[in-house]
Order: sequence, then structure tokens, then C-alpha cells
Amino acid sequence: MTSPNQAQSVDLEKVKSYLIQSLTQEFESNPPPIKQRQQAAYKMLEEAYARTNLNLAQSLRAQLFRDVLDDLLGYGPIQSLLDEDSVSEVMVNGPDDVYVERSGKLVKTNITFSDDNHVLQVIDRIILPLGRRVDEDNPTVDARLPDGSRVNAVVPPVSIDGPAITIRKFAKEKLSIEQLIKFGSITENMAGFLKACVVSRLNIVISGGTGSGKTTLLNILSSFIPSDERIVTIEDAAELQLLQDHVVRLETKSPNVEGIGAVHIRDLVRNSLRMRPDRIIVGEVRGGEALDMLQAMNTGHDGSLTTAHANTPRDALSRVETMALMSGLDIPLKVIREQIASAVDLIVQQSRLKDGTRKVTYITEVAGMEGDTVVMTDIFKFDQTGIDENGKIIGELKPTGIRPLFGERLIASGFKLTADIFGAVSTEMLQTTRSPQRRRRR
Repeated sequence: MTSPNQAQSVDLEKVKSYLIQSLTQEFESNPPPIKQRQQAAYKMLEEAYARTNLNLAQSLRAQLFRDVLDDLLGYGPIQSLLDEDSVSEVMVNGPDDVYVERSGKLVKTNITFSDDNHVLQVIDRIILPLGRRVDEDNPTVDARLPDGSRVNAVVPPVSIDGPAITIRKFAKEKLSIEQLIKFGSITENMAGFLKACVVSRLNIVISGGTGSGKTTLLNILSSFIPSDERIVTIEDAAELQLLQDHVVRLETKSPNVEGIGAVHIRDLVRNSLRMRPDRIIVGEVRGGEALDMLQAMNTGHDGSLTTAHANTPRDALSRVETMALMSGLDIPLKVIREQIASAVDLIVQQSRLKDGTRKVTYITEVAGMEGDTVVMTDIFKFDQTGIDENGKIIGELKPTGIRPLFGERLIASGFKLTADIFGAVSTEMLQTTRSPQRRRRR
């Protein structure tokens, strides 16, 4: 048994390097079947360790074996973080600067890499099986792990302080609307209303900041789509987990070494229109594809869903407006606003609050045009009333008392949403506060 003093005298990094090199050579000369790699690697590791004539303490030996196997078969030092259920995001800012997100809060870890080259090795291990590359000429890359986790990597010269990795972990268990209600992210009435909107084929934009839970909510809303409809999903990196049978999943493609062959979101949106979709779901609109999406929504593809980066429903419409202008077509701003007002029925605002909790903070109807302005009406919203002694935000998700103008479409689809869902408001008050002529008729 190795004593603490003897353990300190052993250069564990050299031992680790020797073991990794030994196993790498074994794998190259006699590669085991993929399904047996883990078992074969452990057996080879035991044999290589025996040749060192070391007798490390059991705990130290176990840690050494984990580190070697993580480097050989996993993603090096961050593999343990990826295996940890409580971690939702892993951020490598440099060899000695690794953060994670737990329960909506950022925490620095004691995980380290040997140097920048060690970080680059992990990046290569992630992207090479996908046929992607990252170097000085292509210093940024988006990819995904086999489990669906989303990866972004940036290397010099654009990453000034060395290579950086950001991994948004893919939840092993898909969240349900019941769980969101239990977490307080949404109320039962709001959930019932959103289900009615999806089934009734309203066009919905989910708005929110980075890490607010837009994709999770998009997944949940997509689960309400009837199983007899044909769904086409379009994403940069496939994350959606739709349970319906009739789903076609499309994903963008990076250019090849010569810089050609790229397939962008906009190309896929246009192509999807020729695939006879009942629903089009775009993981996120970021550019000129917003105009194509609006045109699809306006030409018979009701019930489409997408997400956009924005902090409020009004900001979301401004973002869509700006992205539509990025299409390169010389379209007057008023015409684009008319397209938005005609195409989008609902904005669902997803927010990550300061205490780390995630909530649907607004459900807002796009009610049409008045002059040059898009009219918006909040149907539900989150009212923050304070912060408790533990820093927890206190507030209430509640209806505003106003019924949406598209209520008849929900009724036509078989949903009878009672007045109490929207708050107790009299018919006379509704008639005097809103004019149905603002909204186009479908």
C-alpha cells in the first residue's frame, strides 16, 4: 500500500501519460468492437498498470483509472461533469477556468486541463466523428455529443485567451408540462391555454434569453401536436425530442474544407415547404430565415413554432423584424410588420430570473396592426412582488383578465376555455377594451 508520502513521490501525471499511451497503442493495433470498448479498455488498463509495479492506495488507483478512461473514451477532465445529473451546462474558459451551471447558478469547479493543447484534444474528440473541424481559418464550431448535448467551441485567434468550450447538456429525461407546473414555471390554466393554442394551429414564437429554457418549452409545446400530423423540424444542432411517429428532422451542415457545401437554416426552411408539412418547427430563428418562416406561416402552414432570443414579447417582435430585414430583399418596414402581425399569433416569454428559476413570464397575443404599430395584448403575466430572505423571488403567475381575439378558433377546435381561466372579467368590459377588427381573420 502506498503511503501519502510515497504517493507524493510518484509523478501521477507521468503514470497517467504512460497508461494512456499504452492503451492508445493497444487500441490502434487491436481495436475492440465498439460495444466492448469500455470492458476491453478496463482490462488493458489493469494489465498496463500491473507493468508499472506501483501499489497505489485503492482510492488513488480508482481515481487514476477514471482519469485515464475519461481521457481515452470520454471527454477528459470534464467527463465527470457531463456524468453529473445536477449539472445543466459546462463552460471551459481555459485550462484552469472551468465553470458549471447548477440549479440556474454558475459555480467555478476545481477541474483543470493540462494546457491549451489538452482542451483542443477534447474539442477534436467531439467534432471529428461529426466530420467537422476547427482551426485558425474556421475558429468556431457548433456540434452535439452522442447524447444530444449541444456544444460550441471557439479557438484562437477569435478566442484571445485560448480555446473555449460551452456544452449545454441534454436532459436524460424529457420534462413534461406537469413537471413545469410542479416547479412553478407555469400554472395549470396557462398550460391548458397553451395546449389549446397548439392543437388549434396557432403560430407561436417562444422568446427568451440564453439559458432561459426556450428549447425545453418548445419540446413540451411540440408534444401537444396531434400524432396524425406530419412535422418537419429544422435545427442547427438537433435537440428536439418529439415523440410523434411522423417526424422529419433536418439539421444544418457546415461547409467542407474548401468552404463550400454549407446548408443553412434558411435553405432548410425553404426546402421544408416542398415536403408537405402539417407543422414546421424551427429550433431558433437567427437571420434572414425569419422572413421565410413568416411567409410559410402566412401561406397555409398554420401551427408553426419557433424560438427567438429576446427579453420581452415586444423585443421579440423587434428581433423578428430585424431578422426579416437581414433576408437581403428590399421590403418596406411597414410591409414586414404587416407580415408579422398577420403570421404570428402568440409570443410566449420564457425567462430565467435572478434566483436561477425559470418561468413563463408572459403569454402575449399579437392582435394585429394599428397604423404602423403591431398591437400586442398580454393574456397572462408574472407579477414580481418582492424577494425573500434567501434571495428567492416572490411573485404570481396570473391572467390579465383579457380574452384573446383568437378565442373562436380555440372553440372551433373543441376547447371550451371558461372565463375564470382569463380572470373574472365581464363581457361588457371585454367589448369596450378590445376591438376584434384589429386582428385579421383566417
